[in-house]
Amino acid sequence: MALYRYVKETDDKKVRIPRIVSLGFIGIGLGLLVWTVWPIIAFSTMAQQLFVQTATPVSEDTMRLNTLVSASSGESIDYSNANTWFPTHPQKKGVTPVNTYTLSIPKLRIENGLVLVAGDDLNESLIHYGGTPLPGQYGNTVIFGHSTLPQFYNPKSYKTMFSLLPTLTIGDKIFITYDDVKYTYVVYDMVVVEPTDLTPLLQRFDDSYLTVVTCVPPGTYWKRLNVKAKLEKDV
Repeated sequence: MALYRYVKETDDKKVRIPRIVSLGFIGIGLGLLVWTVWPIIAFSTMAQQLFVQTATPVSEDTMRLNTLVSASSGESIDYSNANTWFPTHPQKKGVTPVNTYTLSIPKLRIENGLVLVAGDDLNESLIHYGGTPLPGQYGNTVIFGHSTLPQFYNPKSYKTMFSLLPTLTIGDKIFITYDDVKYTYVVYDMVVVEPTDLTPLLQRFDDSYLTVVTCVPPGTYWKRLNVKAKLEKDV
């Protein structure tokens, strides 16, 4: 009888251990899923409350063209190439006196991020969209860069540099140093738009403006966040 109990208890343990291991792996898998998806859900909830969702102002023909081009190519878009972001409005490759400058956002721990005027590779720098005004000039300077899941945020990596951009608020400051002159821009609006929306490139020449663009929700290419700022004047 004692031998029977020993054998039965041993068999029960052999059954329980694989079950525990299986449940452990399931728990780890669910944890990783929540860890990955939660930032997307959190951003979507926050965006509905804080950001203005705008309709795409480009024509239906342009939107249809973008869709047809993507579908017919059968290839995924390489968003590390700056020239794929606005295919219907390509950036201009002009010659400028200074073709690089730096951007800093203290709140996000971004310090002297390299910005390349009319550059191509977002893995190597932030990109000043060619054809938009240079910092300090009248008009709207447009800069964009990569984002990914906040868990992977590294303020020194251009692949993740704008991951925490959605955490900025009205009144936060963005500093740009161009040609040894430091400009301070103050955030006044944050807008989420469709990827085909060309409003980030719109110009107004009554003052100096800055639009910083990245993909949202974090880790996706579904929408675009436009952080709009205005040059702070010396008093």
